[in-house]
Amino acid sequence: MSSTQPTILSLPYSIRADLPFTPPLTSYLLHLISIKRSNLCVSADVHTSSALLRLAEEVGDYICVLKTHADIVDDFSERTIRGLNEIARRKMFLIFEDRKFGDIGSTVQSQYTRGPLSIATWAHLTNAHLFPGPSIISALHSAATATLTSLNQSVFTEITTGTPCASLDGSSSDDEAAAGGEDHSDHSDAEANVPRKSSMVTATTTISQTVENTPPIPWTRSLSAGDTNSTDREQALQELGPPPHARGLLLIAEMSSDGNLITPEYTSSCVSAARAHPDFVMGFIAQHALNSGARDVFLTLTPGVNLPPESDPEGARKGDGLGQRWRSPRDVVVADGADIIIVGRGVLSAKNRAAEAERYRKHSWEAYEERIGRRNHD
Repeated sequence: MSSTQPTILSLPYSIRADLPFTPPLTSYLLHLISIKRSNLCVSADVHTSSALLRLAEEVGDYICVLKTHADIVDDFSERTIRGLNEIARRKMFLIFEDRKFGDIGSTVQSQYTRGPLSIATWAHLTNAHLFPGPSIISALHSAATATLTSLNQSVFTEITTGTPCASLDGSSSDDEAAAGGEDHSDHSDAEANVPRKSSMVTATTTISQTVENTPPIPWTRSLSAGDTNSTDREQALQELGPPPHARGLLLIAEMSSDGNLITPEYTSSCVSAARAHPDFVMGFIAQHALNSGARDVFLTLTPGVNLPPESDPEGARKGDGLGQRWRSPRDVVVADGADIIIVGRGVLSAKNRAAEAERYRKHSWEAYEERIGRRNHD
């Protein structure tokens, strides 16, 4: 490991965000983490749209990223996407669809952009295995670019006509009354006596716009240090604004399950491939930080994180009996240099999921502060 590794890991998120070679979406996420003081990603392993949106609403204030599994949501639809995007905008977090692409280029392009999920249209981040070869990165990048260009340039207009349906109580809608409320007293008696079938025309137009990259906020460094109050944070979030019009890829370089077949050589290949595509590959799903080059600013997102119950803070963290290994936020952030912890069942199974998300956020943030030298471990 080169000497640049500890240097990068000791830098605050806000300073890493402003490095000249940090790509826009990575920079945005690092600033978001700094302002919210959250390096927590919650994994939304739920099976209905209502459960997904309810979870996003409950934990959104405490996370920087929400990880989804759209393919296990039984009723996933365009309505789910709209609801999730609205919550993400309001609560300010990025959406990471954990698709784990792993096929030839033409297939992953279709999986990424088409079908009922159309992941590229709504997920800021997704991930992929490298075992098909580095061309999977180029294929996904090309598909992401084409999708964003299409979204930016498209104007979709839908016009429907027909007879409005009566409401459940037998009355017509207010919109219908408003539409037909004009007085046409100059019509002839003949015309007035001819029964006319009521009709309705609805036009819906959607125009996609580019979201420009937001320049860094000067005070994010003091915000990440805890020097300002919640009002300042809310103002900073407003000034940060929406994420840039971009997509990012995470390579699965290491796994947290027992007996996985990933080798050190494979992990090294992931790093090399990421360096060849720094404008699209934002980082890795890995068990420890993989930045070792002078210009490496990749993010490390680490799953398999679990805290013992508050009632038994010294309790042992156990696996799930299905091969998953669990470690503490301090283990992965301080010892192994993770930037964002991924927590699933630790939050999902809690009686108060908002409070538990806040507990994980607090532990993970304190671990980060210890890593960069702002806090001593008790």
